[in-house]
Amino acid sequence: MFPFRSYLACKIAFLTFLLPSSSYPWNLSDPEILMKKIEAAYGEVNDYQVNMEVRTHGKEGSSEIKKFLYTFKKPKRIRLDFESPYPGMILVYPGQNGKVALRRFFTFHLSPENPLLLVSSWQRIDQTDLGLLIKNISHSVTDRRRGPLEVTEDDKGVRLRVLADDHFREGVITRYQFLVDTKLWLPVRVEESTRDGRLERSIVFQNLRTNLGVPDNFFQLNGE
Repeated sequence: MFPFRSYLACKIAFLTFLLPSSSYPWNLSDPEILMKKIEAAYGEVNDYQVNMEVRTHGKEGSSEIKKFLYTFKKPKRIRLDFESPYPGMILVYPGQNGKVALRRFFTFHLSPENPLLLVSSWQRIDQTDLGLLIKNISHSVTDRRRGPLEVTEDDKGVRLRVLADDHFREGVITRYQFLVDTKLWLPVRVEESTRDGRLERSIVFQNLRTNLGVPDNFFQLNGE
């Protein structure tokens, strides 16, 4: 008679073979479940700090690179300490009267809509936090999706590829790729391309640290 333990081991092995290779006990390709996982992770975050690199690519092959230390504290306190192309420049939002405080040699107060303060040619400083990005990703994979959603997993995390309405440009369709770190369950990379695949911008979140206990006065420039 076939031993019961051997039978049980064979059955487990057979079922394991039938199961998807993903290490998660839920359907990775289900956008609703995936977004709930990401939203829950961000719900546990009070503040965070990350080294950001924003690369904007022009049609003629030109590119612009911005690097800065980005600090955020809920509900909406933002500070950027630039490394390049403006070393030593600091932006704080909100400053006086809801404006952006800019310090480089002197302190100025400018509207968030001022072209000098755009993170790229279509994104304002007050549109840069992870909370808004997560909301935009959720729209991209659901009601503002304009093509099939592809979800894959590799050693870097979970990647979502989708054609969707642009997050900041009305009437523009953008091909997005989002990378979600599966240790933090937060997005750590965004790539934006035209409908035909030409890369327009990439945003990389490096060394993302959460819940550091950042004090409120970190978002105040001296003399304010």
